[in-house]
Amino acid sequence: MLLKKTAIYLFTVMTVSVVSFSCSTEDPTAPTTTDDSVIDPADDDPDPDPDPEPADFVVTFGGSLEDSFSDILRATDGNYVLVGATKSMDGDIVDKETTDFDYWVLKVTPEGEKIWSKTYGGSGDDKAASISPTTDGGYIVSGYTSSNDGDVTGNGGFHDYWVVKLDVEGTLQWEQSFGFSGSDQAFQVIQTSDGGYFATGYLDVSASGGQGNDDRSGTRHGVGEFWGIRMDASGAFLWRRYFGGTNNDRSYDVVQTSDGGFLMMGASESDDFDITDSKGSYDYWAVRITESGDLLWTKSFGGSGIDVSYAIVPTSEGNYIAVGDARSNDGDVGNPKGNADVWIISFDDSGTLLWEKSLGGSQFETARSIAPAESGTFVIGGSTRSNDGDVSSKNGENDVWMITIDAAGNLLRQASAGGSSLDLGNGILYDNGMILVGSTESSDLDISENKGGIDGLLVKRIN
Repeated sequence: MLLKKTAIYLFTVMTVSVVSFSCSTEDPTAPTTTDDSVIDPADDDPDPDPDPEPADFVVTFGGSLEDSFSDILRATDGNYVLVGATKSMDGDIVDKETTDFDYWVLKVTPEGEKIWSKTYGGSGDDKAASISPTTDGGYIVSGYTSSNDGDVTGNGGFHDYWVVKLDVEGTLQWEQSFGFSGSDQAFQVIQTSDGGYFATGYLDVSASGGQGNDDRSGTRHGVGEFWGIRMDASGAFLWRRYFGGTNNDRSYDVVQTSDGGFLMMGASESDDFDITDSKGSYDYWAVRITESGDLLWTKSFGGSGIDVSYAIVPTSEGNYIAVGDARSNDGDVGNPKGNADVWIISFDDSGTLLWEKSLGGSQFETARSIAPAESGTFVIGGSTRSNDGDVSSKNGENDVWMITIDAAGNLLRQASAGGSSLDLGNGILYDNGMILVGSTESSDLDISENKGGIDGLLVKRIN
């Protein structure tokens, strides 16, 4: 099985500040929401720890314009590699000469000290969404490009998938773009067991005129479709498949399955064509395919409201855990906490729902990432607007939220951090604690320095 997920920032001295975190020992259960919020108040076993735990550090990176991180991974040498996008040409960004968005990859030590930083792109906007490790010690990055110059050697339209292979030092080895005349965006890319790659995201199938679906019969209609692209070790495309219905369907994550196939995870607004069991407005939607791209099954999870999944991880038992946010209070969502909750579900390899949990408070929470931790536990990264329920403290408009759950989805630990403005959590990993990346507009409280309008954010909390 392969690893996954997302970030953005460059050369300059990092700012470290201590932040307050709070822990609780509760057993949450219900839906999650999307966008700027993450929470889940009450729990079946309410016994929060009244003593907040400090973060090891909170660091900002960026320049005078917009900079953010979407994903993070642990490199083979024990350091961290962050990925995202930047518009800045100053501050930590030292190799950029225009104010369009570029991919941004930053390597730091576990203590938050900068090692190197590099940008990639052309004269249009290029935004990275994910980064995954490769077996040669390098990295594979995905996102989208609107460029057709600079580092980008081809563009089929407005936005294309852009997949970039880097070596261990961040040197560009190869790049590939895939797309048609509309907005086609990749949210995740992984290396496959045979040394190739698989990218997932969405295809603007209306703009493509139905193109992009190799070896599938029948006409597909839709605004956006799950779009899976299989590549060889050099990035050359092997096959493409899209799945969905007449409305908006987007895949945000993918894992390779034990039989060599793939499980794409995201959300669907449709109730026709490949969607056979729609629950409501938007549902978590899982699409299971073979190693050659043939559809095995699809499965919807959710209620009558808006429920969107952003990340999935396999378990040691051969099942899966998916996270995102839910606004439903019915259907599969059994114990909602607020306006929108972090919703965690587990299902087996046939799509059967095993359990579900909601975490959050009375306002809005969302989960954007999940990663394995120690002893069968998992860490989840996202955001919160609440100050009650499962969320023990709040600094401002929106804080980043870090969660640890056990194998049954019970809340073991939680921590929030931020300033008085908008702070968003994206990618997370576990390395003797929770390490999260995102973005911040704050310049106070836990955020001791703001270098521009929006900065990339790195938060670390040791166990």
